[in-house]
Amino acid sequence: MPTPTMEDYIEQIYILMETKGYARVSAIAEALQVQPSSVTKMVQKLDKDDYLNYEKYQGLILTPKGKKVGERLVYRHELLEKFLQIIGVNEENIYTDVEGIEHHLSWNSIDRIGSLVQFLEDPERLEQLKSFQINKE
Repeated sequence: MPTPTMEDYIEQIYILMETKGYARVSAIAEALQVQPSSVTKMVQKLDKDDYLNYEKYQGLILTPKGKKVGERLVYRHELLEKFLQIIGVNEENIYTDVEGIEHHLSWNSIDRIGSLVQFLEDPERLEQLKSFQINKE
């Protein structure tokens, strides 16, 4: 299992590859707000652990294992954002809150939140939740 830091890198690499078609050390460093040397060290570790293939000066690509993990991490992030939106968390807090909790939940909890999000996406249930919240204020 990747560490939370490794997860952040894999997630960002996956996003860059999906949006730009490639992921360079400089772009990863900028996105994660770290030094390029830190990215190079982590990329070498991720290569060693078979999450990606990296050749110095040639770039990198996610392995099937890395791609699968990246997809799951992006799903987790987007799901938690959606969940916080549904329950009425202020937009300005959502990103920070997701970053604060995403590494501390088990995949079982993520799956249960996914089920709850699907349940609450029903317009009638969503309206009931909003009415309940208004009455509690």
